[in-house]
Amino acid sequence: MQFLRTLIWVLIAGIVVAFSFNNWAPVPVKLWGGLVADINLPLLMGLMFLLGFLPIWLVHVGTRWRFKSRLASTERTINELRAAQAAPAAAPVAGDTLILSEPAAAPPLIPADTAVETRA
Repeated sequence: MQFLRTLIWVLIAGIVVAFSFNNWAPVPVKLWGGLVADINLPLLMGLMFLLGFLPIWLVHVGTRWRFKSRLASTERTINELRAAQAAPAAAPVAGDTLILSEPAAAPPLIPADTAVETRA
């Protein structure tokens, strides 16, 4: 797979070099104030490619950074939860009056002295 990737990049580089040699002609570019700059066509195309590529690349880098930050935050939260879950509960201290030996019974939902109507 690495060989194919290298081969494709070598072919692309060869095509770019061949294009540059065959189209090495000055192109007049009109600037502000009546200035005219003569720039070689391959250089002009490279600059325009970079001008179009740079904003998209910056958006990509920003998105990637945001996702890495969110992933790190989520992993940190998961590790904290695992550590809290794995920590053993504290053993009761002898003579501690707040710890009950048996849980208290829950009160009934309907008191015993209340009449309950049933529908027939």
